[in-house]
Amino acid sequence: MVNTLVEPSGGRVLFGEDDVTTLPQAQLRRRVGYVFQGIGLFPHFTVSENIAIGPRLAGETLPASRIADLLNLVELDIEMASRMPDELSGGQRQRVGVARALANAPELLIMDEPFGALDPITRDALGEKVRELHTKLGLTTIMVTHDMAEALLLADRVLVMDKGALVTDETPRALLKGEGGEIAQGLVAVPREQAERLAHMEDMPEGGPA
Repeated sequence: MVNTLVEPSGGRVLFGEDDVTTLPQAQLRRRVGYVFQGIGLFPHFTVSENIAIGPRLAGETLPASRIADLLNLVELDIEMASRMPDELSGGQRQRVGVARALANAPELLIMDEPFGALDPITRDALGEKVRELHTKLGLTTIMVTHDMAEALLLADRVLVMDKGALVTDETPRALLKGEGGEIAQGLVAVPREQAERLAHMEDMPEGGPA
C-alpha cells in the first residue's frame, strides 16, 4: 500500500503529509527502497548491474563510485561488483539486495522478512548492519518479520497485526513489561520461554535429565 501496489480497502497511507495515492508513482517509488523476502537479484546481472537497476529504469546511470560506496555501506568488497549472484553466499546476496534498495537514496526502506532464509549468525550480523544503516542514513524503516525476538532487538516500535487489523503499537521495552495485549504477549512469550529454557540448561548438571 505504501508503494501503491495494493489499494487500501479503507483508510489511507500518508508519506509525510501526502496521501500516497495523490503522488506520481515514479516519484513515490524513487523515495522508497524495497528489500525482498526472496532477495530477488537478477541471476544474469552482475552485482553492479543489480545494484544499479533502479536508477537504470529511471533513465539514469549509477556511477562506479556510487556502487563502490554502496558496497562499502553493506560491508562488501568492491571486487564483488563484477561477480554474479550465484557466486555469492546467501548473506552476501542479501547485502547486495540492501545496497540495491539504497541506490536511489530513499527516505523509506521497506523490508519483507529480509533475513528469513539466512543462518542465525548471518541473520544476526545483517540485522545489526541494517539497524546501523537505518540510524546512519536517517531512514524510516518498516520491517516485516514473524520473529518477535528480532523485532524486539531491532525496532523502536513494534506493530502487531491480527487478521489484517493492527492490534498493538508499542515499544520493545513496553512489550517486555507485559503491555500490548494478549496477542502481542503471546508472541513475546516465545523468545522469553526459549531464553528461560536455555538458562535452565546452563544451570543443569552434566548428565541431568534430557
